[in-house]
Amino acid sequence: MTRAEFEAELRKLLQGHETGTANERCVECVACERCVDCTFCRGSKALQRCHYCVDSQRCADSTHCRGCRDLLKCSHCVASERCTQSSYLVRSVDCTGCTYCFGCVGLVRKDFHILNQPYDRSTYFALTSKLMRELGLGAGAEPGPAPRAAHR
Repeated sequence: MTRAEFEAELRKLLQGHETGTANERCVECVACERCVDCTFCRGSKALQRCHYCVDSQRCADSTHCRGCRDLLKCSHCVASERCTQSSYLVRSVDCTGCTYCFGCVGLVRKDFHILNQPYDRSTYFALTSKLMRELGLGAGAEPGPAPRAAHR
């Protein structure tokens, strides 16, 4: 096989992959494309073994994520990218092994951080609750089991 033959065949494979829209072995996925072994996802593309993800792309082995890209083994993340083995991240990028991080970049094994700065648990939830509203990320996307004040 020559270099030209290889390049031509690779271009064909890439084009076929990019233009295909069929899901494989998915259950109750709606408006998804190129997803494999997923359940109950919506409006997502190229997910693998994900569950309950919405408006996400190229994630694998993740669950309950929304508006995310390129996650691996994450759960309950919102608008985050390229994170691995993390949970309850919001607007975070390139974090690994983190939980409850908001607007963080490049952290490894950190918890309760906002913009890469540590906070105690109660302060974290108070600040992120306000930030979620300010940034228009919606109450339904609020990360984690934040305590709610009783309404009178």
